[in-house]
Amino acid sequence: MAEFAYNNKVQTSMRVLLFKANSKQNLCMGFEMRKKGKFKKTEEFAKRMKKVHKEAEVALRKSQKEMRKYANRKRNKPEEYRADDWVLLSTKDLKFQIQGRHLEKLTE
Repeated sequence: MAEFAYNNKVQTSMRVLLFKANSKQNLCMGFEMRKKGKFKKTEEFAKRMKKVHKEAEVALRKSQKEMRKYANRKRNKPEEYRADDWVLLSTKDLKFQIQGRHLEKLTE
């Protein structure tokens, strides 16, 4: 009930019901008449917020591009390996035991 009462109050900063701000629908309790007319201030606020979001998105994409360029400036292209290529592997952390002429990996 407390949440319903809170969402049913007009928010002073936006001058709109919180329920409408969250769900883009009018709160209908079933016994009051629907108000006719538009909330011009709310529409102006929504348009202004869309513009701000677009500007922020452009700025973030530009920043992301610059950061990617900075991070990748000293990176080299990785070597591409194909099947049947010979590579050297480190066995520093592996424990082996010799049985005959073959190495067998120890199982723990």
